[in-house]
Amino acid sequence: MRDEEILDILKKAGALLEGHFQLSSGLHSNRYFQMAKVFQYPEYGKILVEELIKKIPEDIKNKIDTIVSPAMGGVIIGYEISRQLKKRNIFTERENGKMTLRRGFNLKEGENVLIAEDVITTGGSVKEVIDLIKNEYKVNILGVVSLVNRANEDPNFDTKYFYLIKVNAKTYKPEECPMCKDLKKYGPAIKPGSRYLK
Repeated sequence: MRDEEILDILKKAGALLEGHFQLSSGLHSNRYFQMAKVFQYPEYGKILVEELIKKIPEDIKNKIDTIVSPAMGGVIIGYEISRQLKKRNIFTERENGKMTLRRGFNLKEGENVLIAEDVITTGGSVKEVIDLIKNEYKVNILGVVSLVNRANEDPNFDTKYFYLIKVNAKTYKPEECPMCKDLKKYGPAIKPGSRYLK
């Protein structure tokens, strides 16, 4: 599948937004990916995840025991990957600001885990998941996957990283954001993400 076809699906689903946004990382950007909108349409989610799975080498796919995703963005993609690969699926959540496993989810020492996220900018949520499951549960992390890589430089996860599409989107520290300097034109940054939901 070509990048143009992938972007066409994202646009059709209303998942690629243009404007003035505050990302979960705290950075500001002119583009925002609201991937939940893609998964409103099961046929789009199925196609994009099928294409993403093709990027994962067979030797890694064959070893996966469990897919782990950070809530909220990674939950649906993690489920769809696990459905297509017929693997177990769980997700992490923040409790009192700290990433944790809740709802009776657990991991066994030595379990082979693939981490799934919808969009990666700085990789902060994924790094929190890695710290949690590697340090507290002693699992074997096979890699990280995301539908969209919008990082200026690929994050260092100390494991393999596979993604469906790389999209250049400008990001700025809030104090350096040109859109913040012209609020008449752009308006204040909006926060469509879920990180700070209680």
